[in-house]
Amino acid sequence: GFFQSYAVEVDVKDANNATCLYAKWMMRFLIKYETNSSDYKNTTLNLSSSVTHNGSVCGNDTEAALLAVQFGEGHSWSINFTKTNETYQGDFIMFTYNTNDTAVFPDAKRKGPVTIVVKDTMSPIQLNNVFVCHNIDSFEAENVTQVFWNVTVQAFVQNGTVGKKESRCRADTPTSAPTVPPTIANVTTASTTTLSPAPTAAPKPVENPDTGNYSLKSGNKTCLLATVGLQLNVSHDKPVLININPKTTSADGACGNTTATLKLNDGNSTLIGF
Repeated sequence: GFFQSYAVEVDVKDANNATCLYAKWMMRFLIKYETNSSDYKNTTLNLSSSVTHNGSVCGNDTEAALLAVQFGEGHSWSINFTKTNETYQGDFIMFTYNTNDTAVFPDAKRKGPVTIVVKDTMSPIQLNNVFVCHNIDSFEAENVTQVFWNVTVQAFVQNGTVGKKESRCRADTPTSAPTVPPTIANVTTASTTTLSPAPTAAPKPVENPDTGNYSLKSGNKTCLLATVGLQLNVSHDKPVLININPKTTSADGACGNTTATLKLNDGNSTLIGF
């Protein structure tokens, strides 16, 4: 597993016990926080096996729908949805983590709940369509990276039945070759000459990844150095090889007295933590 976490499934019912809001997804959170010694640590917050969805509401023409979950030691996450006559969309995500959870935030300087808000998280989806995104998507704000994958969600469900038609995220849509408009140069006249079919080119093998040099500083001193070429072999429906390009990959993280964390972000929703 590239990411290990529990899947969440929420089925919100209306007064007639019919489904009005449905979602199933996986997520985790990468959080950078300050310690009592004034340095910074990176931690990972995963969903627990026990998740509640208190406060979730169906919504209607004048009231937003709300999908809200609570988990662990005082952590919560929610997204609200609004609709028009033809579409619905996610307006903002609100995530609250509690640094009193010492198992996740050991030696945290700031104690208590911290709330992060991310706006414009979802493009409009046709009503009665279900939004699906299998690939990884992420949002980063205020030292928190929220990572999502295997997402299925529909707000304002009609007649209590989740829609059959899917609206897929951009990450799930294969990139098609651009259409070349006809020009004088690429339009030919008919000919009676018989041409042999062009030979089929063999698939180009994936090259070895380029080596990147990544470093972190603590104050004005370098505290971590990594020289490495990275290739991911991801097995989903079929194996996919992904080379991490050092030219487009940024390094972040923190060095402590006994631990150091290096986080690489390639700008294409691939996050790797060491």
